[in-house]
Parts: sequence; structure tokens; C-alpha cells
Amino acid sequence: MEEKNTTLGEFIIEHQNSFQYSTGELSRIINSIRLAAKVVNYKVNKAGLVDIVGAVGEQNVQGEDQQKLDVFANETFIQTLINREIVCGIASEENDDFITVAGSDKGHNNKYVVLMDPLDGSSNIDVNVSVGTIFSVYRRITPIGTPVQLEDFLQSGINQVAAGYVIYGTSTMLVYTTGHGVNGFTLNPAIGTFYLSHPNMQFSPNGKIYSINEGNYIHFPQGVKNYLKYCQMEEGDRPYTSRYIGSLVSDFHRNMIKGGIYIYPTSSKAPNGKLRLLYECNPMAFLAEQAGGKASDGFNRIMELEPKELHQRVPFFCGSKNMVIKAEEFMKNA
Repeated sequence: MEEKNTTLGEFIIEHQNSFQYSTGELSRIINSIRLAAKVVNYKVNKAGLVDIVGAVGEQNVQGEDQQKLDVFANETFIQTLINREIVCGIASEENDDFITVAGSDKGHNNKYVVLMDPLDGSSNIDVNVSVGTIFSVYRRITPIGTPVQLEDFLQSGINQVAAGYVIYGTSTMLVYTTGHGVNGFTLNPAIGTFYLSHPNMQFSPNGKIYSINEGNYIHFPQGVKNYLKYCQMEEGDRPYTSRYIGSLVSDFHRNMIKGGIYIYPTSSKAPNGKLRLLYECNPMAFLAEQAGGKASDGFNRIMELEPKELHQRVPFFCGSKNMVIKAEEFMKNA
């Protein structure tokens, strides 16, 4: 931890001028996310004690069972952002459609939209494995003063003004970028304050970890199978180590710290892949690139893909630059 123990609040104020449109709004969005994260963190940490784990009995728009904590996290983040009156729209992986936020003056005058996966890896909750929240912030493209439209959300990742995640693990961390590097803040639960613990986080160009659900091997495209064989070969610095938690935030976080590649490819079971471009892949791609890593769909840069729908899924290859380049070579040559 840095000598002077910079808090997240201090860090935001110090770096406010580096935001492209510095009106303090982006700072307030990050502050809102910080507040909601603390509330969700409290619930996640006592999930084993109370009847909040397990499924609600409803399914979300993706047809997946919604966990009780999913719903709680979703409502907490949405309410916190609406109450602060700083965004004009919110899209969540848990909601079919985007939410229009008018503001108390009903003027639709706010400039930013937030897209989020409120509780990533939620199937891990009841077995006490780390889960997380992923968020992404864009500047609206429709005229200020009008209600937000679908096109405000269907923007390419290169237009993101901020992105990040919260990981609720052995310690709770908020990691984010506004396009000026990636910084990580760890929550001191005793006083409820996030401190800068991981300044200027970087992916090493090469790593020794590959993260993929190998149980689906038979369903993978040939390029992925060939790359996995390469990872397992005894040659040079290989074989690599396989590590897969099944919670994107946790797998990404570990690989950024230790060096590695995360892959969720297309398969015969999931022909477009499983991860959502807007809620998971774009924010993680922005973080990866800001940390010197790379993110791809196997052939193209994730952040340049043009979204066609809110819940669009894409294959995802993300992590240490040279590992992603090598995986792309195998995809191309298959």
C-alpha cells in the first residue's frame, strides 16, 4: 500500500482534471458505484448467515436462474445511480430493456449512461467463491434534454469513458480506469474506506496461466483446441498452468496480477459465446488495454465491434498481449 494511504475519494479528486469532460459528473458516478459496492459487499459477506443465497425462482432475460443476491445487487446499483441523479440511463444484464432516468427536473439533462453486470459469477455465491460487479460508462450520443435511446447504449467499446469492476473476495477491491491506466483500491471494512492498494496495474506481456472451461473441450472450435494443445506442450516455458474459477471478474483479476489469458470461445453449445459484449467484454477489454493487455473475439479487437443488441454475446479472448496474439494465430490457421 502506498505510504500516504490515498483513499479512493482523494484519488478521484486528484485526477478529476484528466477526465475528457470534467464537470465532476464522472467523479460522482464512480463515487456512486463505490457506495453501492459497499452495500453489496456487506450483503455478500453475510450471505452465508441469512436466507439471501439461492435462487429467487425467476429467470433473467438470458434464461438463467436469478440468484437472490443478483436481484439485490441489481436493485442497489440502479437505485444508487438514480438517487444521485447523475446518469440519464442504465442498462443491466439482469433487465430486458434499458432504464430511462429523467432526473427530478424531468429535463433528461444528464450526459452519461451506465451499463453493468451487477453480480458476475453469481452461481459461486453459495459455495463462498469470489463474485464481482462489472460496470461501463459512456457519454450519451442523443441530444441532452431528450430521453435516452437504444443507440446511447449500443456504442463500440472505444467510446467508453470509464470502466471497472468490484471483486468481493478475501478482500473487496474496486478496480477502474478512465483511460489513464488502471488502479485498484482495497476496502478497509473496519472504517468503510477504499484505499489505493494497486496503483498502475499492468498485465505482463507473457503469462503462464490459461483460464477456460476445459469441460467444454469437445464443443470448442478447432483453433481453440489447437491453442490448448500448445499451452499443454512441454516446450520453452510451457506447459502453462490451467486456472478457471468460473467468475469472469476473479479470473481476469488473477490474470492481470499474475499474467495469463482468459478464453470463453464459441462452442457448439453457445454458438456466439456466452459473455455479453456490453456488460462484460467491453469493460474488461478497456481495462485490459489500459493495463497493457489485449482483448479480442479471436479475430477482431473487442472494443471495435459494433453492438447490434443490448444482450449480444461474443467470444472473448483477453489477457497478456502475447498470449492473446498467439491464440489469434491458432484461430486464423485452424
